[in-house]
Amino acid sequence: MEFADIESLVKQVIEKKHESQVIEIKAAKKGCPEKLYDTLSSFSNQDDGGIIIFGIDEAGGYALTGVYDVQDIQIRINNQCKEMEPPVRPLISSATIDGRDIVVAEIPGIEITSRPCYHKGRGIIKSSYVRCGESDEPMTDYEIYSYEAYRKKYLDDIRPVDRADINSMDIEKLNKYRVLCKENKPNLSKIDDEQLNELMSITRNGTFTLTAVLLFGLYPQAYFPQLSIIATAVYGNEMGSLVDNGARFADSRRIEGTVEDMLNGAIQFVKNNMRVSTSIDSNSGKREDKIEYPITAVREVILNAIVHRDYSIHTEGMPIQLTMYSDRLEVKNPGGLYGRISVSQLGKMQSDTRNPVLATAMETLKLTENRYSGIPTIRSEMQKAGLCSPEFINARGEFTVVLFNYPYKAKNSDDITNDILDFCLTPRTRIEIAEFLGVTTPTYAIKRYIKPLIESGKVGITIPEKPNSSNQKYYTIANVLKK
Repeated sequence: MEFADIESLVKQVIEKKHESQVIEIKAAKKGCPEKLYDTLSSFSNQDDGGIIIFGIDEAGGYALTGVYDVQDIQIRINNQCKEMEPPVRPLISSATIDGRDIVVAEIPGIEITSRPCYHKGRGIIKSSYVRCGESDEPMTDYEIYSYEAYRKKYLDDIRPVDRADINSMDIEKLNKYRVLCKENKPNLSKIDDEQLNELMSITRNGTFTLTAVLLFGLYPQAYFPQLSIIATAVYGNEMGSLVDNGARFADSRRIEGTVEDMLNGAIQFVKNNMRVSTSIDSNSGKREDKIEYPITAVREVILNAIVHRDYSIHTEGMPIQLTMYSDRLEVKNPGGLYGRISVSQLGKMQSDTRNPVLATAMETLKLTENRYSGIPTIRSEMQKAGLCSPEFINARGEFTVVLFNYPYKAKNSDDITNDILDFCLTPRTRIEIAEFLGVTTPTYAIKRYIKPLIESGKVGITIPEKPNSSNQKYYTIANVLKK
């Protein structure tokens, strides 16, 4: 990093008095911090990596104190980086600012197939971290497992269900599926049912798989009680809102059965609890009913949750949650985005599939197209209905889709500012912000809406030393009071 970049970065951190998703400061006036592994791990485990600045004292009011010895601290930083697995390869720079020696270590993000990065001496469970805003948080067992599952291509959708046997299966549905599998496939049509079961992962070594149980089981929840959908309609726009009689829910159901049963049951739940507005055409006199959410979009949201949720042992106790609020519908499923894809890339590129056998079987049964068209369909249907764009949220271990029931409309500047600050509580890319604002050109969105917020100190950037970086993200600065 060049001197001008270091100087600019240091002055910005001191002026703003905060760290960020990619910036960590360490006081090193009296020696090198002995514990760097948490930050080395968390920065290595995110795509953008991060920067550690040595020589600023957070406890002392972000004072520029400098480091004790430039050469020695670089050696000690490198030594701690070598203790990580895989080893961290920092780019270390130094500069003298206002008579104080500053050392900067740029930590690159590692390839997803090599994650998580952890301290070898403490082990993968105790020293794998993830960056959350300004802090380094220990990874959960599931987060660690999810990297391993992707790296080793675990297929949890075809793990054997030991208790399931032929008596627990709907034979008519199973036979229909086998017929569909053989359609226009001469080679498959020649083999017997037992061979087909193994080849198509209906069974593994004679034991029915999770996919088979979910698609053809008489009652899948006998084996996995929580592989269901918890559907709730609440009265207000927050969970816990009460009406005069003390009731919390307008409706609440546990939707069970096969994948098809759950899909149809969830759609029916939404239909039953949707508001319908009625108007009379002034010219024809005909009555026109408009439903709250486009059903095609609702179906795709629920279908995506079922197909792409995590079916590992770590999440088999977690149901899909469908919640209808007064202003929105949320569908939350266990398991965040799978593989390399990010929220901004959804619907724009082909992604890895967490449950390929289940997805292919559902395509064969004509329950889904399996053509990566779900997200574009959701967006298109909401736009045609004149409603706000859907929101996609990838959090730690879960993925949420939000459909809003109010129309897109022009807002005044204060409303837009507040919406942006809410949206950027999670760091966002240029593309995500443009899509959120309904602006076609990301560059215009940043120049028109974000740049003034940066200048006013309400929004920060994750890579301040490279303002125009293609990996740049924008986040709401902590403790900003919206007016």
